[in-house]
Amino acid sequence: MDEDYALLQELENTDGGGRALRDLNGGELKELCGEIRRLIIKTVSANGGHLSSNLGVVELTVALHKVFNLPKDKIVWDVGHQCYAHKILSGRFKEFGSLRKSGGVAGFPRLRESVCDAFDTGHASTSISAALGMLAAAELAKEDSLSVAVIGDGALTGGLAYEALSGASHLGLPLIVALNDNKMSISRNVGGLSRHLSRLSMRPQYQTFRRTFDSASQKIPFAGDVFFNFIQRLKRAVKAVFYHDNFFVDLGFEYVGPIDGHNIEELTGVFNDVRNLRRPVVVHVVTRKGEGFPPAEKEPGAYHSVQPFFLPAEYGGSGPFVEERAAAGEEVAENWTQRFACALKEAGERDEKVAAITAAMEKGAGLGRFKAAFPSRFFDVGIAEAHAITFSAALAASGFRPVAAIYSTFMQRAVDQVIHDVAVNSLPVVFAVDRAGFVSGDGETHQGLFDISLFRAAPSVIILAPAYGSELDMMLEWALKQKRPCIIRYPKADLPPEDGVFIPPIEEGRGVFLNPGCERAEICLAFTGGLLNEAQVAAEILLKSGISCALYNLRFISGVDEDYFTGVMKGRKLFAVAEEGVKSGGFGEFTARLAVEKGLGVKIGLFSAEDKFYAQGDRDELLRLAGLDGASMAASILGALDLFNSPVGYLLTG
Repeated sequence: MDEDYALLQELENTDGGGRALRDLNGGELKELCGEIRRLIIKTVSANGGHLSSNLGVVELTVALHKVFNLPKDKIVWDVGHQCYAHKILSGRFKEFGSLRKSGGVAGFPRLRESVCDAFDTGHASTSISAALGMLAAAELAKEDSLSVAVIGDGALTGGLAYEALSGASHLGLPLIVALNDNKMSISRNVGGLSRHLSRLSMRPQYQTFRRTFDSASQKIPFAGDVFFNFIQRLKRAVKAVFYHDNFFVDLGFEYVGPIDGHNIEELTGVFNDVRNLRRPVVVHVVTRKGEGFPPAEKEPGAYHSVQPFFLPAEYGGSGPFVEERAAAGEEVAENWTQRFACALKEAGERDEKVAAITAAMEKGAGLGRFKAAFPSRFFDVGIAEAHAITFSAALAASGFRPVAAIYSTFMQRAVDQVIHDVAVNSLPVVFAVDRAGFVSGDGETHQGLFDISLFRAAPSVIILAPAYGSELDMMLEWALKQKRPCIIRYPKADLPPEDGVFIPPIEEGRGVFLNPGCERAEICLAFTGGLLNEAQVAAEILLKSGISCALYNLRFISGVDEDYFTGVMKGRKLFAVAEEGVKSGGFGEFTARLAVEKGLGVKIGLFSAEDKFYAQGDRDELLRLAGLDGASMAASILGALDLFNSPVGYLLTG
């Protein structure tokens, strides 16, 4: 690191004689925020990551670290994608350049990485529950520890957040909820007087007077309870003059705000007050996403999660700065998400009953085209996947053809709704499951490795996996004609080339062979669509060793035509299955069971992700780590060909 980060270097070397954060004055704190912003911008431009959300919480993070005593006090970051400044301030400044790289600093809080990361997060709406549980644990252990939940206004659309707020009100523990309001107004109070009054109510003197007065009023002989209730009603009436309705207050929380989220002095003053309050409190902080980086301020959504981009010279880059690179639209279908966007729009043109549903991921899930063309048939329900799916089920029950576009990792949040509300009723909802399989950069909480195992067992649910963009088009058209739920899963990756490739039409329950003339080869490698390139590489390596290998594109992961699939397996020396999902409950286990039940006598090989959580890395690295790259699969097959004296159902792992 260079002189641009002098204060960060000094803080990192506190044990070696440097000053602590609490010793910095107001001017130095502002300079510290500038250093943090420069480091975040420089690192994200090189590595990719979440930019606008992290730039928006720099002052808030500095204030929390200045006031609270980590790791004794706990800070839980909802979702966790805004934790970069926190990581820089908690001992990871020197390693921050490795952000989101394999073996480097994770892009989300990770317990394995630092004692200051109080809880692993990656999905929305969990922070209040987690912080409250930690506070309850501290109370039980008689420890003097505080818990702060930092939650964005968008995460309050998730039902778990409301359940936790209700639970916090019931327990009455001194939970601090820092509401990061960076987009929408949530019961905002009116004017400077309301801000002054809410801040005044946090003062220790006021709280001491309040407790003494309340206790004394209730002890008045005969009329104590009546007088106390009258005072409470009077206070509510006075508040009503200056406040809009505030559901936090209605739930029993103290409330202070809105506070300028970029004013260090005000933030530290408020948090110093509320840490001594000993009651549940919401601190409403107003921030600006992308603060300090004009392109992100202008287009915060486009800079929410970005790939590496050219950095302008004024931020330490070499330029020229290409703003459109991070904010690129969907003009050309170069990846799976963009191809789905085109296919869905065309489906909407063919059938006015087609509707699109997303859970706060309009751009990420590729629904912008559909929304622009058919705004009345587009529904963004916010961060509420369970609601999105039951809402889709009701649309289907009413004669519409809903397509719910949700990332694989976020489908985990609504398993009950898929089974109970969609599958039990066999309703024709189509789920476009993006980011299925390994996902670059984001780590354990964002890998899409569980959807196959979670939903294969659900009766009536059909799971499809395209290998080519044209196959995705056909699968979507096919699924929209079915009278039962269908899942179409595809990776976060570029589309494979298909010039000159013949892609047969969809036949229910059946896959297709890709290399004509090799269909009856002794070795067959069946694969889920996202592994097309890896399967082709494996076949090429085997061919160079004199071994012909049939490639079978499964297409259907559930709803398989078992008689047809039995014929595909029969007579092979080895039938291997490669799937981009965990082993337990996957398609490979189904294949092995079917081979045994049918008495095929064929040896079954299985390539899959291990039953574990994979840390961050790029997709190619993760595939190699799991033995799902072409070279690894070919090597495993070559090494196993002489070992087939084992019983039927032998499982080969990479």
